[in-house]
Amino acid sequence: MASELVSEKHVPPAASNTSDSDIEVIQGSINEKKLLRTLDLRLLPAVSILYLLSFLDRSNVANARIEGLTTDLGMTGNQYLTGLTLYFLGYVLFELPCNIVLKRTSPKFWLPTLTLAWGIVATLMGVTQNLAGFFVVRFFLGVTESGLFPGVVYYLSMWYKRNERQFRISLFFSCASLAGAFGGILAYGIAHMRNVGGYKGWRWIFILEGILTIIIATIAYGFISNYPGTVSWLSKDERAFIQARLKADSDSTNEENFRWGDVWIACKDIKVWLYGLGFHTMSLPLYTLSLFLPTIIKDMGYTSAQSQLLTIPPYAVATLFTIGWAILSERYAKRALFIIVTSSIAIIGYIILLANKNPHARPGISYVGVFFAAIGIYPSVALVLSWPAINVSGQTKRATANAMQISIGNLGAVIGTQLYRPNTAPRYVLGHSFALGYLCMNIVVVSMLWFFLNKENRDKERHLVAHPETRGFHDSDEDLKLGDRHPRWKFQA
Repeated sequence: MASELVSEKHVPPAASNTSDSDIEVIQGSINEKKLLRTLDLRLLPAVSILYLLSFLDRSNVANARIEGLTTDLGMTGNQYLTGLTLYFLGYVLFELPCNIVLKRTSPKFWLPTLTLAWGIVATLMGVTQNLAGFFVVRFFLGVTESGLFPGVVYYLSMWYKRNERQFRISLFFSCASLAGAFGGILAYGIAHMRNVGGYKGWRWIFILEGILTIIIATIAYGFISNYPGTVSWLSKDERAFIQARLKADSDSTNEENFRWGDVWIACKDIKVWLYGLGFHTMSLPLYTLSLFLPTIIKDMGYTSAQSQLLTIPPYAVATLFTIGWAILSERYAKRALFIIVTSSIAIIGYIILLANKNPHARPGISYVGVFFAAIGIYPSVALVLSWPAINVSGQTKRATANAMQISIGNLGAVIGTQLYRPNTAPRYVLGHSFALGYLCMNIVVVSMLWFFLNKENRDKERHLVAHPETRGFHDSDEDLKLGDRHPRWKFQA
């Protein structure tokens, strides 16, 4: 993803010696739907498991907090929030270096290595003895996790066509909400281990979940695949077919030299900034919900154990809704409208949360608000994050757009970590109001992006009517260099 900015070659070409006539023969002998099912079964479960562990290890601090983390380490509520902020600072600072390593090595090596590294860091959280240790571990957890999500999105773009990526990225991202559900189940069970081995229950949450990550990371060296041109589980014809379909669809198989001019083209494109703002306006509600939901529920008047269990249903429903919404969005090839609908559902949730002036007396009302928030936020984030992978062409430009989206977006998370202050409990008016305002801004940003994408599509249609001799997107290197500015490149709005 961002690593494309420093690499001259995009991906090792496969079947580069295959002629057009050979490709036509291959296409006639391969069942494309069956091949796609094979790719899905080989690729998606593997990377989804890693992302589930990533979100579990970054958000289990919320479960540990209500089991005594802050009390035992002698930290104030504001110091706890600082620790959450440090995670995202590490994430933003090291996203680019981590992805450089991915491009210089391979997914089969680097993705499991990242997972192993953060698994070790996450385990160390369980033996942290003071505030300084908490700060250091949270920062390095952000560092080690920073390369996974953008790396996997780039990795999937090497396998799937434009119109196939959004559903796969959404399916992959749905593991974020699934991790919340698993986190509640695991935290409820593990918390009962309090005083085993002299360790409090919150320590065992970090230790056991971290060890689980280490074990799966070790196994992952065997089940993560590389790029299409090198995997042994595809035949020569299948590898050639994958390369041919990608070449006809986008720039995935093109060998593009890095040019600073392409970076500048991305920076001048208002749509690229809107992709970043689209994620920025969603990352604040996303991470405040995942990092504070157990505390929000506990402050409704429930016990710690009850709160752990009550986090499960909203996350479970959000997971199912994210997958179903992604299927519908891909079927109708619409993004903006679907994002606006789910962001509006989340807005209803926060209005309910803010309207309940006494969550302790009427916890059921606030719990309904949490449901609406969860099932609105997660589908919107999944679609927003997959948008540049579908619409931005020109490898360097897309890499720049992806890097800008993640960086601009996570600044929202940095702000969000400071909003749910203990003195605002149990209504958390400050945090909920910010989340509500950000979701409203998301609708504004997405609507603007919708307008610009449709306007440029209309301009391109007028150009083609006036210039019917316009060549195809892949007719020459010059056409490929135009990327999404080419008249025959159509944006998905």
